[in-house]
Amino acid sequence: MANYKVLAINPGSTSTKVALFEDDKEIFKKNVSHEASDLAKFAQVCDQLDYRVETILNILKEQGVSIDDCAAFAGRGGGLNACPGGTYEVNDLVLEHARRGGGNHPATLGSQIAKKFADQYGARAFIVNPPDTDEFSDVARVTGFADVFRASHIHALNQKETAIRVAKDLGTTYEKENFIVAHIGGGVSITAHEHGKMVDSNDILWGEGPMAPTRAGALPALQFMDMCYSGKYTRDEMYKHLTKSGGFVDHCGTSDALELNEMIKNGDKYAALVYEAFMYQIAKQIGSMAATLKGDVKAIILTGGISHDKGVVAYIQEHCGFIAPVEVRAGEFEMEALAAGAIRVLKGEEEAKVYTGEEPFKGFDYLKK
Repeated sequence: MANYKVLAINPGSTSTKVALFEDDKEIFKKNVSHEASDLAKFAQVCDQLDYRVETILNILKEQGVSIDDCAAFAGRGGGLNACPGGTYEVNDLVLEHARRGGGNHPATLGSQIAKKFADQYGARAFIVNPPDTDEFSDVARVTGFADVFRASHIHALNQKETAIRVAKDLGTTYEKENFIVAHIGGGVSITAHEHGKMVDSNDILWGEGPMAPTRAGALPALQFMDMCYSGKYTRDEMYKHLTKSGGFVDHCGTSDALELNEMIKNGDKYAALVYEAFMYQIAKQIGSMAATLKGDVKAIILTGGISHDKGVVAYIQEHCGFIAPVEVRAGEFEMEALAAGAIRVLKGEEEAKVYTGEEPFKGFDYLKK
């Protein structure tokens, strides 16, 4: 079977990540940081397209590699309507929805850059498990308000790739088994993967689940409501407090888990309590996902940067090891995931999906009489 070269492209808020793979072999990986002053020249993220393309071309020149023999280009998706997970061929609708803004996030440039290169070099363009992936079961969407629904906002790309890798290591497949995947990093998403679908999780965007380094996570509703109506915060300030200055930052003044651990080593008892609460909340969320899967769990998988912390791993093993074995795949595999999704399609192991813009969830009016 032929070997396939794939260029993976992941535009971030302050960086552009690029990696070249030949099948599962990494040829090179590069992360270029952008000066804030350079990005400030562009009124909208979509205006950065040529700048990001030029950045990538400079990286390729610096690395001394050619991409004229690439079979595919895989970009970070974004800006789409909610859709099932998988590898999608970049079509006109993907590009249209990416260009319309998607919250003005640089991830929306991924599909556009991939398509631009693919057209130039006669290759294919893909996005893989985009941030808009939504595979929730209907029962997981229901809340205590009829007009408020739970939605899927998860580290989908890294979670699915990590589960696929662990399944292979265990001699099985992602689609045959159930897993609980805990991405523990700057954000924390803990997800029930049922036979290849992410059927339930905490919402990292709208605010659920464990606290994180900068995020508040779930809060007592009435106390939070009182804060919102206290007159101390505007809506934008409260949003920032929930997502940028909550969690470790609000408690201890840092978002760095390593710094927090140093504070603990120096005898800071409150920092120790906060870090234990962080682990405790993660363990509780894993238990919740185990109930979702009726206890049928092949493995609990820990990924994300904080999974490097052996203390965190030991805590979760102690509290959740009775559910299933704990597998650690610390860090993130987003670039590998982008390439792997494209290669699975190229090799015929997976069929490329067609993005239609049709959302999997349209409300429950059809059930109401």
